[in-house]
Amino acid sequence: MTSKELKVALIQDRDQGSVEANLARIEAVVHEAAEAGARLILLQELHNGPYFCQGQDTDRFDLAEPIPGPSSERLGRLAAETGTVIVASLFERRAAGLYHNTAVVLDDDGRLAGLYRKMHIPDDPGFNEKFYFTPGDTGFEPIDTAVGRLGVLVCWDQWYPEAARLMALAGAELLLYPTAIGWSADDDAEEQARQLDAWRTVQRGHAVANALPVLVTNRVGHEAHPAQPGEGIDFWGHSFIAGPQGEILAEADTGEAIVSASLDLARSESVRRIWPFFRDRRIDAYGDLSRRFRR
Repeated sequence: MTSKELKVALIQDRDQGSVEANLARIEAVVHEAAEAGARLILLQELHNGPYFCQGQDTDRFDLAEPIPGPSSERLGRLAAETGTVIVASLFERRAAGLYHNTAVVLDDDGRLAGLYRKMHIPDDPGFNEKFYFTPGDTGFEPIDTAVGRLGVLVCWDQWYPEAARLMALAGAELLLYPTAIGWSADDDAEEQARQLDAWRTVQRGHAVANALPVLVTNRVGHEAHPAQPGEGIDFWGHSFIAGPQGEILAEADTGEAIVSASLDLARSESVRRIWPFFRDRRIDAYGDLSRRFRR
């Protein structure tokens, strides 16, 4: 079987203090990754600023922008300059009172290849996303690019095997998750270890169950709660690239990093030949998956 090699890179970073500083930093590290051979580059969730969903503040809606808009157009120019496909993450203003957490895919010629609006929206302590984001309506449709069909999902989506499976069934060649996840001050060392292990394990499981590479980029650094002194989130980083059997090909720690690996996209078919999960799915018996609960 002919190999189909693709070098990919993840950008793991901390908030630089302003939209301009963050985008300037992204431009610098994307150039660095491209010069090292990367053709697909994944940025972290909501990379233009701090993770603003720790509290509820209507002024934060001023951060949103249209797509196409200033950030997507600037990142499109960056994609064209570097000859890379860039997967970015923006706070989208679709209309007054209608906002989304949206991943955008810029092809290597700079055009907007497509977008994905986050489908699963969390509402947990420190993660008040339902206040800001309308659930997505784009469905689970891969986006065609110069480097292949990308199954782009966002953060909280990574806990749902249904989302990964639907992207795989629609022909995705990779699964990508821009992410913002971390620990609160109340989490002791044992709880931190459990959370990190669960997060890594569930996404490796998506790779195994679908025989697809998985790319995950998380942010890093402590971000203080805007209204509660002493509180905040420590984003745990650990961005990683897994192969189609869940094997870790590259992983960061908790600092800024460019994480890269070479993937053979043709290997997914080889894995599916020995582990034919799609063949053995009992699609005649899965109707209850469309129910909220069975009792």
